[in-house]
Amino acid sequence: MTEQHRSSTARGRAAKRFGAASLAVAAAAGLGLAGAGAAQALGGQAASSVPTCSTSGLTASFGQKLGGGMNHEGVVLKLKNTSGHTCNLRGYPGLGLEDSGHRTLSSSVHWGDSWYAKDPGKKTIALKDGASVAAVISWTHANTGTPDARDAAYLQVTPPANTTHKTLKFPAWVDNGRLEVTALATDVHVG
Repeated sequence: MTEQHRSSTARGRAAKRFGAASLAVAAAAGLGLAGAGAAQALGGQAASSVPTCSTSGLTASFGQKLGGGMNHEGVVLKLKNTSGHTCNLRGYPGLGLEDSGHRTLSSSVHWGDSWYAKDPGKKTIALKDGASVAAVISWTHANTGTPDARDAAYLQVTPPANTTHKTLKFPAWVDNGRLEVTALATDVHVG
């Protein structure tokens, strides 16, 4: 190999390494990482050691019941951290309906604004042990007793990033099995 070819090859490898490092730094900057955080992200280490909240480390319950005109009904859903440590939650709870025999009923869930509350949007919440978050669930019941309505007895609640659920008593008629739910937040504003 000639001296010129070796020099050219070495420059090419150095340029590739420099380009890859520059791309990684640019990506870190685009994600809003800086200083030690960028170094951790580039080094492959997790920026946070706080685990995601698991279904088994949470309790589910209902808070304030919501009523109103035009056949609307709703409830505040609460998830409380009982894991013994801080954990993260982000996003919307999964919901499903069950009949009195715990058989799954057909249903659909809309994530976003509900009849009673504006959606606060997805935010990562570091939930301390003993602390709670809430979401607002709403539905209509205009077709009570008809084939277009689901006669629910229970509500399945799946925390974000989980595949198992909690089950709550939920005696309600739900038109077409359609539920609306806001993202989980530390404070909900019902209006």
